[in-house]
Amino acid sequence: MADWKIRKVVIPAAGLGTRFLPATKAIPKELLPIVDVPTLQLVVEEAVAAGFTDVVLVNGRGKSAIEDHFDIAFEMETTLRARGKTAQADGLRAIANLAHVHSVRQKEPLGLGHAVLCAEAAVGDEPFAVMLGDDLIDSVDPGIGQLVRVAQETGKGAVALLAVPERETSLYGIATGKSAGARRTAIEHLVEKPKPGTVKSNLAIIGRYVLPPDVFAILRKVKPGAGGEVQLTDALAQLAVEGRLIGVELEGTRHDAGDRLGYLKANLAYAMKRPELRDGLIAYMRELVR
Repeated sequence: MADWKIRKVVIPAAGLGTRFLPATKAIPKELLPIVDVPTLQLVVEEAVAAGFTDVVLVNGRGKSAIEDHFDIAFEMETTLRARGKTAQADGLRAIANLAHVHSVRQKEPLGLGHAVLCAEAAVGDEPFAVMLGDDLIDSVDPGIGQLVRVAQETGKGAVALLAVPERETSLYGIATGKSAGARRTAIEHLVEKPKPGTVKSNLAIIGRYVLPPDVFAILRKVKPGAGGEVQLTDALAQLAVEGRLIGVELEGTRHDAGDRLGYLKANLAYAMKRPELRDGLIAYMRELVR
């Protein structure tokens, strides 16, 4: 299905970010910086690098700062240009021009599946991607682009997989199935946060998905689980049962920026790629471990 054009990406951004309190009391967790670039901006940049033109942000109450970040900051740009800081002003304008950013509201925190369902009107009847802002994929070949190519080639939904230590399988949704080629798995079953040793797989689903439009109809039929939440995993499980879901172990490094330790590691990893920071950071870390 090479004609399976995928233009829109949905990014859920309505979470409360309680793991990062008190920082997220007034600042959306999606805008917490990796060095000096908001986490969400890195995710949007990945989508744009993969060819996406439209970003659908599923936003929540009190998070207008997210929309502002991707808007034109006229006053700041004008001030910077007046001070001769043209490069900085151009950098701000580039953020506003990254993509067509649309915002929809998730009025209640009813789960990831519900957040995706909130984007149905904005997506329409076409395949689309979902990217979670907590997951950063550091790769020359954009992670979401790798999934898009597999989805177009196979005509199936595609999800990102990551091999994790067995002791960590209880923290993820785990996919089981048969090999479908290098780094690919034809997914047959999904188990949400299994007890250690209860599944013969260590392939965890992480925050990148390419989905067919009928997943919305599936989500509308999903019964809320614990806490009244609608889980995206339940809809993925239905696609798997129908033989319409393939998993891909992405090339690149994944950082879990939704975990405090993972967030700190991501900051260090991205800082190490910056020539102006690398040497100073290495010197400081050596001082810390003396």
